[in-house]
Amino acid sequence: MTNPVLVEVLRGAIVESAHRGAVAVFDGDGKPVWEIGDTAKPVFPRSAVKAIQALPLVETGAADAYGFGDRELALACASHSGEPAHVELAQAMLAKAGLDKSALECGAHWPSSHDATIALARAGNSPNPLHNNCSGKHSGFLCTCVHAGIAHQGYVKAGHAFQEMVRDAMQAVTGAAHDANDRAIDGCSIPTYAVPLKSFALGFARMATGRGFGLERAKAAKRLLSACMAEPFLVAGTGKADVALMQAAPGRIFVKTGAEGVYCAALPELGLGIALKCDDGAGRAAEVMIAAVLAKLLGADEALAANLLEQANPPIESRIGAKVGALRPTAALS
Repeated sequence: MTNPVLVEVLRGAIVESAHRGAVAVFDGDGKPVWEIGDTAKPVFPRSAVKAIQALPLVETGAADAYGFGDRELALACASHSGEPAHVELAQAMLAKAGLDKSALECGAHWPSSHDATIALARAGNSPNPLHNNCSGKHSGFLCTCVHAGIAHQGYVKAGHAFQEMVRDAMQAVTGAAHDANDRAIDGCSIPTYAVPLKSFALGFARMATGRGFGLERAKAAKRLLSACMAEPFLVAGTGKADVALMQAAPGRIFVKTGAEGVYCAALPELGLGIALKCDDGAGRAAEVMIAAVLAKLLGADEALAANLLEQANPPIESRIGAKVGALRPTAALS
């Protein structure tokens, strides 16, 4: 099955490029609400499922034991830009468990924030694992290990007791088996599993509604999504699409991007979960896709829908700031 073109890139009035993709919208009972393209095709969700991977942090009692609030929980679900607030909070989370950056096994890279990178270089410093966009997630992993009495060395490896906790949560929430045959390694060295796109939409509908969950998991899921919606900057960073989308309707929209053109989202007021994939992995197109999907689903709020549609039609500018084109969703998304 060939997925339809969902995003076009215009230069002037001419379509210069096009992006195909698939979209799944499900409710918490597993009913498909809207599907475009091949939603049964397995995809790697990458960082889009960090909120599900953070469930053990709350469910084991580690978050409460270390006094974590919305800020820490949001960072545990984050793909942050390495700005000072992100780095300092990750360091503080580790300190609560008696650890420091040397315990992180996510690797290091320069911040995605241009300003943070320039400041780091000007100070004559190199990036360390705290600057990794996944350091908040890994700090949450390590805190869970320490609280639960699990030896944390090698916590990123498949088969480690902690990664089995994460895999169990992913399977239970999405309803899809996460097997060795579906497994690969994510950029931050933990396992990632390719399962049907629609399974992630179902999973986030369950995270939003608690349907199919026991009381404690339902409370943990609500707490994590609420934390992300309350602290969107900590989930992403300055100028990021996730922040703009969540700030457009505080407390009403949860979104989380993943590498290679993946997005997952939840709309608690509608009890819906969303998952989408841009076939060619383009983040710019995935951002248009998620904004357009949210605008359609929240169309009853005209002002909000207009805001989201503006985000779904970003301009393309020349080096001197002149508008020379735009990205736009196709009719398939409207």
